[in-house]
Amino acid sequence: MGWPLGLRRLASLWGFAPFPLIAASRLVLKRRTGFDSPSGHNRCVSDESRAAQPAPESPAGPQPEPLRFFGASWVGHTDRYGLRRVGVAVGSLVAAVAGCLVLRFAYQGLEIADVGSFVNVLVVIMFAICSAVAFRRTWEGFGKRHDPQSVASMRSLMMIGFIGSLLAYFFRSLKEAPGEKLHREEYETAREQYAKRTSRRAGNPSKRKRRK
Repeated sequence: MGWPLGLRRLASLWGFAPFPLIAASRLVLKRRTGFDSPSGHNRCVSDESRAAQPAPESPAGPQPEPLRFFGASWVGHTDRYGLRRVGVAVGSLVAAVAGCLVLRFAYQGLEIADVGSFVNVLVVIMFAICSAVAFRRTWEGFGKRHDPQSVASMRSLMMIGFIGSLLAYFFRSLKEAPGEKLHREEYETAREQYAKRTSRRAGNPSKRKRRK
């Protein structure tokens, strides 16, 4: 259907064609409303409805503290918990063996340097003591939390005896996730305390009705 004669003359006088006028009107509509077609309108409505949806609420109560290499899978032994334990055990054992090889090369370097048997024996005793202390301290850390000051003071010794810490991780992984016992006790205690607090706040509804 063509344009009326009057509009054609007006357009010819202004120097515009019908199609540019239509495009200009659609551009103005788009700037004012944000859409220029039914599909754009549906897209805007869908964006608004998606923004209006409430965010998922986090579960009430205390949350389990994630463990290194295990996350929160230790709570219900889910999310490939067994494979994670096997991976930690194998990885810690391989790292301990590699550390022993590195120390062996270092000892051979001392023998080549010919520093004397006394120094060689002293180095071996030092690494053995540091490894034993690191093993015991790491093993105890799976059952209780150490004082932060003592952790900072023992950091150098733990680094020297890293083989002992790796062996502690290996043997603990054969039983459970390293640190699982401590985290489970703390998590269960926090849940019990939370349940007691919520029960006190809620009270007994029958007693409230009687008071009223």
